[in-house]
Amino acid sequence: MATPRLKEKYLNDVVSALKDKFQYDSIMQVPKLQKIVINKGIGAAVADKKLVDVGVEELSIISGQKAIATFSKKAISNFKLRENMPIGAKVTLRGDKMYEFLDRLTAVALPRVRDFKGVSDKGFDGRGNYTLGVKEQIIFPEISIEKVQKISGMDITFVTSAQSDAESLELLKALGMPFAGQKK
Repeated sequence: MATPRLKEKYLNDVVSALKDKFQYDSIMQVPKLQKIVINKGIGAAVADKKLVDVGVEELSIISGQKAIATFSKKAISNFKLRENMPIGAKVTLRGDKMYEFLDRLTAVALPRVRDFKGVSDKGFDGRGNYTLGVKEQIIFPEISIEKVQKISGMDITFVTSAQSDAESLELLKALGMPFAGQKK
């Protein structure tokens, strides 16, 4: 099986560029993408359990890997929520599937967002991880618009081995993430 395009780019170009920029002693210190977690909260699932199955199926199609349902941890009476009720879906991507998903996200899906000017650089958590919110699942070409019953969004978290947000930002920029205000 062929190595994903972004993985080759990381190994051949990004590692040396980041090593020079941040003055690392070894290439093992260069931050890398460890995993991508795609999470979809489905609030209406309290009333209709089938929505969770639809969400799991959509995430599986988008990611190319089987997604799982997530369950509530505690009961909240105001939301008619009981403990262990299915309320969302998530999938964790690592290795080649992670690089393939990132490639499809940056090259195909994000440019399909209406009035797209780049993603915000405010989604860093202080420990080198970045979270991006997507408002519509139909930006992914794998999702057929005719089959979609309800437009829903998702959160995509990029977990890196970077020690700071600046290192993580440079890593994601080098991998092709289109941050707002970035020159091509």
